[in-house]
Amino acid sequence: MSDNELGTFLRAWREAVSPAEAGLPAGSRRRTPGLRRAELATLAGISVEYLTRLEQGRDRNPSAQVLGALADALNLSLNDRMLLRRLTKEADGGDPLVCAAAPSLSRTARPTVRALLDRMEPTAALVVNWIGDVLAHTAGYERLVGPIGLLDDEPPNLLRYLFTDERARSAYRDWDRVADDLVARLRHGVPLRDPHLAELADELTVTAGADFADRFADLATTPRQTGSQHLDHPEAGSLRLLQETLALPDEGQRVIVLLPADDATAAALDRLNGRRPGALRAVGETG
Repeated sequence: MSDNELGTFLRAWREAVSPAEAGLPAGSRRRTPGLRRAELATLAGISVEYLTRLEQGRDRNPSAQVLGALADALNLSLNDRMLLRRLTKEADGGDPLVCAAAPSLSRTARPTVRALLDRMEPTAALVVNWIGDVLAHTAGYERLVGPIGLLDDEPPNLLRYLFTDERARSAYRDWDRVADDLVARLRHGVPLRDPHLAELADELTVTAGADFADRFADLATTPRQTGSQHLDHPEAGSLRLLQETLALPDEGQRVIVLLPADDATAAALDRLNGRRPGALRAVGETG
């Protein structure tokens, strides 16, 4: 096995991507059908010298931002982005973010919060921790988001789903606004030196690229306690939902509740939940 798997991976992909695929003119007298180092470096916004060091194994610790830019420039698939990230960690000797003094990240919702969710059925409601892991949810929420794949991972994570699952862009008509809000909450709701935040941010910078990295770097966007979503549901059709967020500060958790914004959505949710028409009333946007 090569001791420079990261460099081998980058070079192999650079040579496999044609200039046309990268939006560049083919030119003449090319030694390889792929990209020259200078071309990939320009596309990724890094120096040729640095890319050379990476390919030759003389630098084995590129930042997540550099990896994300290279993945974007090479148009890597999600699986290849995840492999790129794993090779980088292995080349660097492990995960530098593991810290014995790191604060404990909540992985479960306490029994009283679960009891609260039970009493909210069949309303779509969930509990998340500070990095967006879904810790508990109502059956109504599962019927709402299960068909679009949001709960497929273990544990489900709102940000990972939104930025790396292709189904999310089809499901959310207002994907950009939902993405802005989720990243703003991640950016402003957690101390920047939190290792769990840093790990997720580095992961998504690589796997999602500029779509996530540019938002994460933007300090101007602040999270909202209330909001709205426009969801295209494969069974219930077009749904307009209002979102209310309640903080559980002692645990670093939030309860998120999704309610119908109009009568058509209320009727669709009634059908989805097997309730008589009119059982759920629309809330209506207040501003």
